[in-house]
Amino acid sequence: MASTNEYARKILNSPTHAEPCLVHSAKTILLPDNWVFLTGKAHVEYRKGLNSLFTRKALALYVDIQDKITRKYFKQWLEEAEKDPSAKPIMMTARNLNMETSLRVFCGTHLPDEATREINDNYWAITVALELVNFPLALPGTKVYRAKQARKVAMRWLELAAARSKEAIAAGHEPTCMLDQWVKDISDPSYKGRKDFSDREMAMVVFSFLFASQDAMSSGLIYGFQHLADHPHILEKIREEQDRVRGGDYEKPLTMEMLDNSPYLRAFVRETLRVKPPVTMVPYKTTKSFPISDDYTVPANSMVIPSFYMSLHDPSVYPEPDEIIPERWLDPESSANKNPRNYLVFGSGPHKCIGLEYAMSNIALVLADAAVLMDWEHEVTPESDKVQIIATLFPQDGCKLKFRPRQRA
Repeated sequence: MASTNEYARKILNSPTHAEPCLVHSAKTILLPDNWVFLTGKAHVEYRKGLNSLFTRKALALYVDIQDKITRKYFKQWLEEAEKDPSAKPIMMTARNLNMETSLRVFCGTHLPDEATREINDNYWAITVALELVNFPLALPGTKVYRAKQARKVAMRWLELAAARSKEAIAAGHEPTCMLDQWVKDISDPSYKGRKDFSDREMAMVVFSFLFASQDAMSSGLIYGFQHLADHPHILEKIREEQDRVRGGDYEKPLTMEMLDNSPYLRAFVRETLRVKPPVTMVPYKTTKSFPISDDYTVPANSMVIPSFYMSLHDPSVYPEPDEIIPERWLDPESSANKNPRNYLVFGSGPHKCIGLEYAMSNIALVLADAAVLMDWEHEVTPESDKVQIIATLFPQDGCKLKFRPRQRA
């Protein structure tokens, strides 16, 4: 276990000596030819071809989709709370919001409504099958077997979405989702990269994004709601900022410009992810002898695990490291901003999360809309501050909240 920032970063940034080592069942579930399992130059080159899907221009395209779906779910949450105002865990309801958002951002209307429901209903089987300790074989009745069936469901629909996206762009339509943006990019005569992507391969890439976004973003979102409920003075500052940014018009859809003009909101998102990072460590496997320090060489085929938590809670970089202090990110001279190497929420090196800006923008947007549209209370239980790890971190009690429409003066 590499507990220091120096050693954690060395592992993450040494692709010639070590590569990510997911659980044994990962290739069975995600498919062995998925791009996420590429290493070295092949991985770097493949990733380059996907970078355009997370540019500012692309992110601006996604914001309108995110805002509409968020408002739809909040309306449902408030209607359900009116019928039964008791506190309920938001773990699964937040995951449902996040799943539909991701599917619509990635695939737009190329997926029918029944597809989003079917993928969502089955996806939990994939999450639990990727826990660190599981029976590794896909025998009927096992978690891995159920995950394989869930993947088949998702892939069938995602391949359909890829085919429909190609048809739409060929017909001259402008992009309305990530798949469209990808197809349009590779259709451009000036595009120099690879262009020959089958429906299946595009579906596998989207599936990998779904895998990367669903659990991590759900964790960040749930802890964001919990932290704001537990720190009402922070929620009040976010509301004051949103009142200014929106000019008092809470029905106006959020835009990238509005999010750019919400520095306190974005600082809070960075801070809540720092205090409760969705992932605290990622196993790596050495591909050859790895001289990790002057006096120790890790043998080939050994597991080395860079820890993110210690870097994110280093008191020399983050004074009062367990406290939620968004202001630490607003001062360009703060130790937090002067030590970006410590912010390992999204990893580092060639396997750093490609969608980090999308993830942070989505969490910010959902919490911003929540701040202006709803009030919520956290029912604190003995398990609220205890962590359960199901692929990523979640509160043991599922974060029990009461929602009601926001009362304005």
